[in-house]
Amino acid sequence: MSHKSNSLRGLALQKFKKNFWGVFSFCFIIFVGFIAVFAYIFAPDNTQHANQMHLAIHSKKPGFSIDMLTIPSDRKEEQGGLDAILFGKKNTNTEVPISDFSVEDGVLIYQEYAADGIEGAEKTIELSIFPNQSVEGFIVERTFLFGTDKYGRDLLSRVLVGARISFFIGFVAVFISLLIGLLMGSAAGYFGGKVDAVIMWVINVTWSIPTLLLVIAITLALGKGFWQVFIAVGLTMWVEVARIVRGQIISTKEMQYVTAARALGYTDYRIIVKHILPNIMAPLIVISAANFAAAILIESGLSFLGIGAQPPMASWGAMIKDHYNYIILGKPYLAIIPGLCIMILVMAFMLIGNALRDALDVKN
Repeated sequence: MSHKSNSLRGLALQKFKKNFWGVFSFCFIIFVGFIAVFAYIFAPDNTQHANQMHLAIHSKKPGFSIDMLTIPSDRKEEQGGLDAILFGKKNTNTEVPISDFSVEDGVLIYQEYAADGIEGAEKTIELSIFPNQSVEGFIVERTFLFGTDKYGRDLLSRVLVGARISFFIGFVAVFISLLIGLLMGSAAGYFGGKVDAVIMWVINVTWSIPTLLLVIAITLALGKGFWQVFIAVGLTMWVEVARIVRGQIISTKEMQYVTAARALGYTDYRIIVKHILPNIMAPLIVISAANFAAAILIESGLSFLGIGAQPPMASWGAMIKDHYNYIILGKPYLAIIPGLCIMILVMAFMLIGNALRDALDVKN
């Protein structure tokens, strides 16, 4: 029996490897996950939430370059290296975009950057505030590969950091949906009778409520925030899992291996967990991939409506909300770039779901 199970898994793995788009999507998802975890290492703006604003250079096109003066601060924030890698650097320094500078008699004279050919204000600062009274290393040319948003923040950094929410909400939502869906579906399918009737009533009532309205209601009840959205999305996606588990258990609970387990005196819990669920995992894997994609879309919609991740937290949906009007103002990339990120990631999960469905289909 074990040999057969292993051979079936090996056969499914071989079929999956032959699916180019499935393998490509899997590699892409792993890549996005790596970027999401270590976003602050790759982001040009590694401050918390990539929220370094420079209003003087707002809405600049991709490839825009400017000299950036960093003015050291006397206030120091203690922060561990791991904390900075995972959650961003606590930056107390002041960054100023400048168009020109010179050093005279121990004083740095710089001209602030101003757009549209306007001359910026000329200011001075004592060199004594810089270590070794040298400005070397404190004035660097910075290039914004994706341009800047309407607040002058680096768009590339916001996109990289924003991948965290879109990626991890899928994991949390799928975990919650599996936890509740497996419990409810297993009880309904295995015990039947009044238990099945009550659970199916709850499923049908939940199913009848539009998903977005239910998410909004739960979000408003729990409050606006990062984790509240994760929980809200997960609590609305368990219905499909429960229906699939219920149907699969109804069709398998009368099979010979289940009857044999009952004859041996095994508990209902052991029969469900050890014998039935391992044999119905194929459709659950496929629906989990689809739910992952759906969770990303729902979170993006909530952020677009303003009840998802709250500022200054980076979110692809919130980035579209902030810049959708720029589509008709000649700078559509501000909304198109995060929109493409959502589309590509969702497509990757749908493709891997299709590949898993084909690989796990025993009829082919």
